[in-house]
Amino acid sequence: MLRSAHAVVHRQYSREDSFMQLRDRVAVITGASKGLGREIARLYAARGATLVLVARGAPDLQKAADEIRGVTDVLAIPADVGEDAEQIAQAALDRFGRVDILINNASDIGPSPMPALDAYPWDALLRVLRINAVAPLHLIQLLVPRMKDRGTGVILNVTSDAGVNSYPGWGGYGASKAALEHLSRTLAVELEATGIRVYIVDPGDMNTEMHRRAEPGADLTHLPGPEVPAPAFVRLVEDEGLPPGRYEAMKLITMPHVGVR
Repeated sequence: MLRSAHAVVHRQYSREDSFMQLRDRVAVITGASKGLGREIARLYAARGATLVLVARGAPDLQKAADEIRGVTDVLAIPADVGEDAEQIAQAALDRFGRVDILINNASDIGPSPMPALDAYPWDALLRVLRINAVAPLHLIQLLVPRMKDRGTGVILNVTSDAGVNSYPGWGGYGASKAALEHLSRTLAVELEATGIRVYIVDPGDMNTEMHRRAEPGADLTHLPGPEVPAPAFVRLVEDEGLPPGRYEAMKLITMPHVGVR
């Protein structure tokens, strides 16, 4: 899997007009033990990035880290982004001295199956908002000062079409992603002159464990796996010609390269 994913990305992004190379960059990826986060980690490892992988489930996280540890340097941090942001940021900085890329991918789908908003438990909604919107901002706040000092950095916040469209049952999750999108747009404007790029990335519907929890019993076999949109997260780092904004991963990976050396 790692070798084939590397081949796809190499064909797409090895051109001379790419600016920031992933090689020797330090990337923090939350929600990295499964699904999209794990696929992004595989691609980044193949491109030579140094990785800080964060997830709540220690066994799955260790398995993901062990898979790519022979390819690149990896720090695995079993932690809850909603509770342990300070420890995550400090561990990354203590180990590597800097963070060049932050991918806020960890998400909480909320109760399963997902309830309508008029029956949504308020405490569960607070948890979803904390994990999906507040925790990403907190990690950004902790890591941005060092990025500002160096005048460079990339922040990629993973969203969903549920953050811009209304789907029955997806209100709690969608509200959290809508909040993350607005935070991201505001951050992009506030950080415009610092050299830090802020992107909102919608990976699209995927056949993942989280989606299966959201809609128990639904047939998701027609949906792509997370390895399909993952190359968009390489493109957004390496092609500095892409302005900050919201990108749909599936469209992005087919767009012409816009960077100019």
